[in-house]
Amino acid sequence: MQRNTILVLKILIFLLLALLLFCQIAVVPAVAAQSAVRYGDVAYLQIPGIIVGVAFLVCVQVVLICVWRLLSLVREEGIFSERAFVDVDVSLGAVGFATLLVLVALVTFLLTGMSTASINLLCLLGIVVGLGLTLLIVVMRSLLRKASQLEHDLSEVV
Repeated sequence: MQRNTILVLKILIFLLLALLLFCQIAVVPAVAAQSAVRYGDVAYLQIPGIIVGVAFLVCVQVVLICVWRLLSLVREEGIFSERAFVDVDVSLGAVGFATLLVLVALVTFLLTGMSTASINLLCLLGIVVGLGLTLLIVVMRSLLRKASQLEHDLSEVV
């Protein structure tokens, strides 16, 4: 991968991390406070809602940091090392946990009667996308393992 491509990707990841941090600090608490006022009968869910929202965004940030580290390994031509598998496994865990958080949110919405068709659809979409990403990462991890093994075998031959 070209050095310029990696640089542009890292700049985009940095901007996304900054935007997500702003959302964690300002947007999520503000939306939770507005929802607590609007839906007073479930205002007790304000703090758990903030925790789940911030935790979801942390999961996204963890995946972005892992991608950053993988890009660094690509630049250093060390992508086939065992260090890459740590980042892939952490990404897999973060995506899986984020999907679980969306499922918890959907169940909470349904149990409290706060769900609407659009909220249900968005949550279901989030769950499907999360499961799809999880499976994609599993496939990519197995491909990385196979490529690492082939690279190792080739280096022994040479």
